[in-house]
Parts: sequence; structure tokens; C-alpha cells
Amino acid sequence: MEELQFHLPVFEGPLELLLHLIAKRKMQITDIQIGELLEQYLAYMEQLQEADLEISSAFLEMAARLVYIKTVSLLPKHEEAATLKKELEGQLIEYQRLKAAALLLGERYNAAPVFVRKPSKVRSDPIFRGNVDPERLRDAYMLAVGKAGRRLPPPASAFKGIVSRRFVSVTSRIVWLLRRLYKTGEAQYNDLFTSGDRSELVATFLAVLELMKAGRITMSEDNSRIFFNRQAKSKNNEE
Repeated sequence: MEELQFHLPVFEGPLELLLHLIAKRKMQITDIQIGELLEQYLAYMEQLQEADLEISSAFLEMAARLVYIKTVSLLPKHEEAATLKKELEGQLIEYQRLKAAALLLGERYNAAPVFVRKPSKVRSDPIFRGNVDPERLRDAYMLAVGKAGRRLPPPASAFKGIVSRRFVSVTSRIVWLLRRLYKTGEAQYNDLFTSGDRSELVATFLAVLELMKAGRITMSEDNSRIFFNRQAKSKNNEE
């Protein structure tokens, strides 16, 4: 496979990097190959680390997101992977359109001088001088009262069943674990489960399984330590 060369830093965010990789590999946004895209994305992050540049949380979160999409796509039922892939494609298309619009506006701004007129003073008359049917006034008042009632916040009891238990996603724990291992390279397995509620512990355990399945981490023979695999590469034929 062709070795990618980057001039660092050049990308303002992970979406811009993904668009660059998609264009370089001559893919279509609506038909991206997650395995190949993940491999090139991780290669860029490794070059950032080799250049001793700080990796922002946004890039780490996108890496965890791509790993998760790739992982769930390997399951027998991978409807979730298709949904997540569509969401990513939609974000890329929207970001691409915004970049094009910003470029067009920049060209127009630089092509011609811009004149700004100061706002004119508007005279206001606080006294209503028209004639209105009383029934219309009554209807307008009732409509305003109804809208005000609909804008009232729901009672606290409506949220009791939602916020009574904290939900921790697997993706958030993948990001947390990747950031921790990028700094230290390894960690004690038991240290990952010393604190947190049941939701956080379960999400952490699933995050370890997902990263091991993707080849991003390995376990020691006695299962006491986990190591970050910096040389791991995704297989294109698994897509």
C-alpha cells in the first residue's frame, strides 16, 4: 500500500482529515471503506505522535468512533454499523458543503470592496392608533396565553426516570482508554475498574474487548496488564 506523507500540522479537525483521506484514496463519501479509512487515519495519528505533536481529543474521539464502527461491522447482525456509517457520511457531506460555501464567500469578499451602511434610526410610536375588533383582541390574548403555557418547563418528576441512572457509552470509554494508553503505553488491568458505577465499569470492559478485537491493544500472558499496540493495522479484506 502507498505510504502516506503528511505535512504536519495541516488539518483543523478530524472531519477535514477524513475528507483528505477520502480524496487521496479516490473514494466516494457515500461508499467509504471503513477498514481502509481507519488504517490511514491511525497512520496519521502515529505520525503526529512521532513528531511529538499533541493529539487533540477530537482526533482521539474520531479514532474511537471509527474503531467502533469497524468492530460492530464484524458482528453477524451489523445494522448498527450501517446506521453509524450513514451518520458519519452525512457529517462529511455537510462539512464539505460548508467548506465550499466558505470558500465561495471568501472569493466574493476579496473580489469586490465591501460597503457597510450604518443603521438608520427608526421612529417608534408607543401609542396604538388603529381600530381593532374586540373579538380579535380577545383571540390574540388567548393565543398568547396558550403559547406562554406551552413554553413552561416540564416538572422535575418528568425527568425522574431519565436521570435516576447515569448512562456511560462504550464509545466514551474507548476514547478515555485510548487517551490514557497514548500517554503511558500500558496500564494495569485492575486499575481500570477501581472506581465508577456499574454502567461505567461495564462500558469500560466492553471498550477493552472492542479495542482488543480491533488489534489496538494486547493483554499480557497473566492478564494483569494491557499494552497499546502502536503498529496495529486494520485489514482491508474485513470490510
